[in-house]
Amino acid sequence: MTIFLGSELTEGERSAETARFQVIPMPLERTVSYGSGTINGPAAIIEASNELERITNGVEPCALGIHTQEEVNCEGDLPEVMERLAQRTEAAVKAGQEPVVLGGEHSITYGAVVGVARALGQPVGIVHIDAHADLRIAYQGNPHSHASVMNLLAEEKVRLAQFGVRALCEQEMESREKFNVFFKDAEELVTGNIHAVDLPEDFPELVYISFDVDGIDPSQMPATGTPVPGGLSYYQSLHLVEHALKGRKCVGIDVVELAPDGNAAWDFTAAQITYRLMATAV
Repeated sequence: MTIFLGSELTEGERSAETARFQVIPMPLERTVSYGSGTINGPAAIIEASNELERITNGVEPCALGIHTQEEVNCEGDLPEVMERLAQRTEAAVKAGQEPVVLGGEHSITYGAVVGVARALGQPVGIVHIDAHADLRIAYQGNPHSHASVMNLLAEEKVRLAQFGVRALCEQEMESREKFNVFFKDAEELVTGNIHAVDLPEDFPELVYISFDVDGIDPSQMPATGTPVPGGLSYYQSLHLVEHALKGRKCVGIDVVELAPDGNAAWDFTAAQITYRLMATAV
């Protein structure tokens, strides 16, 4: 089995028992509504990670250990699939480790966050990078759609902070108000070249990062099912997350919606984003 950053890790750094980070591949592709290919995202990210260097942004996350788990079984009804993932992330957090889930479509965030929150027993907030708000009550009749994942979590009292959105419907605008969603959309961020936004003071201390690669502009990340013009830059998206985490603790990460198109540059970009996000927890 190919493992994340396997070309660089020592045997001790790969240990399932002592690794700080638990990489959980989740090749779910069930509710995509435009382009396809997210089923191949986790494997592509893991393969590309073997070309990464150990140091990112001045730190060395892999020195704390990275263990790559077997893929989550994505067959069956979506609530059942989400529970399988929730059990994985819950177990990681209870063991004092940090889950890093690789998608797959964005619907996986529901299972991942449910497991994290269950293990912590405390309020969790989500810092959400995305071109879309994902706050539809249901999309194409499915409440577990990739376009509804944040609505499901908001219904369960999970606080949201969204950065980079530039495609949403009227109902999602109403849901933002209903759920007190904090947001800074792409046009304001990009035209203002804004790289740092303070979260509200009452935003939870424990933060889960959900990073949809379509939050990045298609000029830098075209390999995704729903590319939308006017997106964040690579560094801008990372800086926004890193600033939001200041004074708070990262308790989980997912990187989703990579749809490999044969150009290894985009797989490598997603792998570098994943590793850089691990650095926020160091």
